[in-house]
Amino acid sequence: MDETATLIAQAMVLDRFAPDQALLVLPVVICFMFGAVLLMMRRRMDLHPVIAVIGLTLLLATDLALLWRIAEGGPMSMAMGGWRPPFGISFTADLLSALFLSVAGFAGLACGIYAIASIDEEGRRYGFYPFLFMVMGGVSGAFLTGDIFNLYVWFEVLLIGSFGLLILGSEREQLDGATKYCFLNLIGATVFLLTIGYLFGLFGTLNMADIAAKSALMEGNGILLTIASLFVVSFAMKAAAFPLNFWLPASYHTPRFVVSALFAGLLTKVGIYALIRVVLMLFPPERGGLGVVIAWMAALTMLFGALGALAQSDLRRMLNYAVITGIGTILAGIAIPPVLESASSAITTGAASVLRNGGAGTLIQNGVSADGPLATGLGGAIFYAVHSIVVMTALYLAAGVAAFRNGSSSLHEMGGLWRRHPLFSALMLVLLLAVAGLPPFSGFWPKMLLVRASISADLPWLAFAVLLSGFLLTIACARVFALAFWRPLPAHPDADHHAAEDAFRAPPPGRPLATIPLVALCVFVIAIGVWPQPLADLSMQAAHQVLHPSQYLAAVLGEVP
Repeated sequence: MDETATLIAQAMVLDRFAPDQALLVLPVVICFMFGAVLLMMRRRMDLHPVIAVIGLTLLLATDLALLWRIAEGGPMSMAMGGWRPPFGISFTADLLSALFLSVAGFAGLACGIYAIASIDEEGRRYGFYPFLFMVMGGVSGAFLTGDIFNLYVWFEVLLIGSFGLLILGSEREQLDGATKYCFLNLIGATVFLLTIGYLFGLFGTLNMADIAAKSALMEGNGILLTIASLFVVSFAMKAAAFPLNFWLPASYHTPRFVVSALFAGLLTKVGIYALIRVVLMLFPPERGGLGVVIAWMAALTMLFGALGALAQSDLRRMLNYAVITGIGTILAGIAIPPVLESASSAITTGAASVLRNGGAGTLIQNGVSADGPLATGLGGAIFYAVHSIVVMTALYLAAGVAAFRNGSSSLHEMGGLWRRHPLFSALMLVLLLAVAGLPPFSGFWPKMLLVRASISADLPWLAFAVLLSGFLLTIACARVFALAFWRPLPAHPDADHHAAEDAFRAPPPGRPLATIPLVALCVFVIAIGVWPQPLADLSMQAAHQVLHPSQYLAAVLGEVP
């Protein structure tokens, strides 16, 4: 009996949970609870928007509370069912996951408010809001899970919800885009699942903190390089990185504008988050060996996206390629190699300490500079990812307003918006300048960090790729503004384009509801551009926690409250 009690004490958390640990599961609980309530209220479609906005507001408030708690107290973990890792599943959050979670909640709330004006009763009856909460639940779970198999599970939840939104309305073009989207994403998910099986066969555990501690003791093992490479392929497909990105421009222009905005802001960023979390934290030496491959992937992704944006004559298709350019820019920060030869020595030393002391040890950061190019590049990548979530969500929402007011999203048929709607046009100009990375808006500062890190790491060609893609994207954005906003509206003898302003399919009060989220997102873009220091500091701290995961490992494997 004494031996059994000892084993139970080792495998289970016998102490009471701290109240603030509820913040780790509340985002997922809120999403599925409100989604279930909306499904049960199918006879009251008029209440769906109100209930959804309340739920999304509560979700954002919970996300911000978790971000504040992590910023003040460091990473935290909660063992599901009381089973201590690696025996059970854990929800774990550090500054990286809390930051991504908060900005995702902001984007989700903006889309939920905008949908009041753009999604009619038929779209609500098809299940727009329940699918929206399913997507947000999948995103929240992916950012918060500490178990790599459950990361795959949340990917699948996300895929189911996004597929439902993609085919909303069951139009021919939507079904075609959904087929391409799901087929290629399922290939990526299959590669991910097979790699997880390979990983479990090697380590006998699925807990990411436990894997990080054990893999640090196996540095130089060729099997780890194979596993890391497979993870890079899987997450590159999820993130739409070159050459695995052809599914994105073939599908993101097919659903409603608000759905495209949600996808562009969140879905590819989940792939980026998984790449940072799994490859950089679990396999840092192997990531160093793959750095050149990731750097070339980043450069080609940036140039492919920028050139693709230049070639488009449709506003939404052009934005599809702008999303791809942003993914390449983020990958440039992940590809930066460490200056010092023993970039993983801190993890190796600390992991050994954690394993020797039963999880109570801390990492000793011997010989690793927090201010090196790798930390700067990763901080810039995190900063740019936050910026990209906000600005791409805003651009697709603004493109929806522009298309409704012109009756088309084709640049050949758009025009005259600057004269008819100057305030909206000014807002769109701010967003276009921001996505191009021009000052004084939010996209400028992370690109500065990425260029600086690339040059410091002796990768001037990568810095040149960042600048060149920004220059090409600036030309593409200038072309969009000149054709769709600045020039007079072209003559359309067969259509009354002045009547297209009423195409919101919602009562007049719906119009301000489409503008409010745009203004909020635009204010964020301007505020971060004018005062970037708070977000830059959070991004650099998040990068430091990923590169030196002493607190993360201690929160999961150490003394769990």
